[in-house]
Amino acid sequence: MSLLVYILLFSFIGSVVSLIGGILLLVKEKFAIKISHFLTSFAAGTMLGAAFFDLLPEAQKVGEDKADVFLWTLVGILVFFLLERFIHHHGHGKNHEDTKSVVPLIIIGDSLHNFVDGVAMAATFLISIPLGIVTTIAVAAHEIPQEIGDFGLMLNKGVSRKNVLLINFYTALAAMVGAVLTYLARDSIQGLMPIILALTSGFFIYIAAANLIPEIHLKENQKIAFWETVMLFLGVLAVYLVISLLECYV
Repeated sequence: MSLLVYILLFSFIGSVVSLIGGILLLVKEKFAIKISHFLTSFAAGTMLGAAFFDLLPEAQKVGEDKADVFLWTLVGILVFFLLERFIHHHGHGKNHEDTKSVVPLIIIGDSLHNFVDGVAMAATFLISIPLGIVTTIAVAAHEIPQEIGDFGLMLNKGVSRKNVLLINFYTALAAMVGAVLTYLARDSIQGLMPIILALTSGFFIYIAAANLIPEIHLKENQKIAFWETVMLFLGVLAVYLVISLLECYV
């Protein structure tokens, strides 16, 4: 397959897989809510694993000035913090006030978030196919529990099930838009790849540390807390194993 086909295929897969959590909520609400905490834990592990096992090492390999990698990782964390401030913590399990602006904020926030995810997926595929696949896995993993929260919030605000599904489908496609634009601009951004990888690492670290892990700590039940911890470590391990396998066979 050509590189463009890989990018289109996996960005589409990442977009569709992200909707699984929301669709599960529509079909089996109690079950979706019950497993969302475990999915969140697993997602946190995959994002940390992708950042530290794959993205940062690759950013150092392709960059001449390795010190800049850590600077741009920090910039990525700060940029994502500002983005979330702008969209009022649109969709990571936070409580929302009953205002008419909540649903539009979710739509805008998800679209921006998915666009950034698409840029990250395409940029990593431009470096190597294994790196792109690992990034797609991490993106899809963290989107599943997020979509459960977004679907639930929209339903609570009176949006019909059909419209909730359509809205989230269209916002998910923003990832493909970001991926395609990144591919088309590949010649212009070639020299910026270390910065893009470092920024993506910062995004992943921020999402895991600031959004997902705090949600894990909210559960007081010790039995659930234990299995959430197990799922987080399994997420890290899964990324490590996937990277090892892809390096051997792709």
